Amino acid sequence: MTPSAPGSRLASKLGLTDRVFAGPRSRRLLKTVEAGLERVDETLKDELHITDPLADVTSRYLYEAGGKRVRPMLALLTAQLGAGTTDQVVEGATALELTHLGSLYHDDVMDAADKRRGIPSAHAVWGNSIAILTGDLLFSRASQIMARHGERAIRLQADTFERLVLGQMHETVGPQDGDDPVEFYLQVLSDKTGSLIAAAAQVGVTFGGGPEEFEQPMSVFGEKAGVAFQLLDDVIDLSADPGETGKVPGTDLRAGVPTMPYLLLGQLGDSSSVVLRERIDEGVARIADGGDPALLDEPLAALREHEATRATLDLAHQWSQDAIDALAPIPGGPVREGLTRFAQAVADRSS
Repeated sequence: MTPSAPGSRLASKLGLTDRVFAGPRSRRLLKTVEAGLERVDETLKDELHITDPLADVTSRYLYEAGGKRVRPMLALLTAQLGAGTTDQVVEGATALELTHLGSLYHDDVMDAADKRRGIPSAHAVWGNSIAILTGDLLFSRASQIMARHGERAIRLQADTFERLVLGQMHETVGPQDGDDPVEFYLQVLSDKTGSLIAAAAQVGVTFGGGPEEFEQPMSVFGEKAGVAFQLLDDVIDLSADPGETGKVPGTDLRAGVPTMPYLLLGQLGDSSSVVLRERIDEGVARIADGGDPALLDEPLAALREHEATRATLDLAHQWSQDAIDALAPIPGGPVREGLTRFAQAVADRSS
């Protein structure tokens, strides 16, 4: 199993070739980013080589299944605001991708997901303990890379990792009395997804020697684009086509993990929304007791066409626009144009 070329992978998943890198200047930028992605992939291969035979196989498992490489791409793009694709930028992008990969091993255990990237999840192959330990191993490799680049890099990695853990913890325990479920969930997305994309956008500027005053806008941009990205994943999770997601449709909800369309059913409050939410809750409970997962096929199909899902799309587009607004301090040019199109493409993946 060999990952596809970074450029073609990005083009097919996010439409970057035609949308993010449109125009002659952006086409040149695309070549620069794709060359950097090749370097990141080579570095990933080296870092994923483990002397222990079992760990060597498990750590490469999800990497070899492919992936969008969104975080390295974003780091390489923002690096062009400074000195460009330096060795430090490549290593920083690699560390963040390893952190992302490690989180996938953990997420699949937490969500009891059977598939990831179109293949059986790691815990389905080796069991929960090996999957969790593999994720821990990847986190340690990421930390080792960041440690080569001084205290500032270590702090960025540590702060990001802390937010990832807190986001997962809060998702696990759920909102407490007095918490607004939608606002609570948006904070979970900011921590679990937005924080790592924010770190990627910042790493490109910081490690690429870009102006210090660009770091905060890039961090805000990345976090808001990350939330938009995850909101669209909530919609895509309901897709009737498993080939689009690499997972069974409704994987998150079948595992009892609330998503934004489900939460918005509660906010709408009309009788049909209440009944649909009750049907989903009943199906989740019966599946947890050993019932057939197909019990949720009909309710999830109804949710896919429901106003709550359309409202989730609208919310994703709002977060995308907020990300674009954060680019105000960044000078015009192909990098800002690419970032703008990136945020737009993130929120348009299901259209």
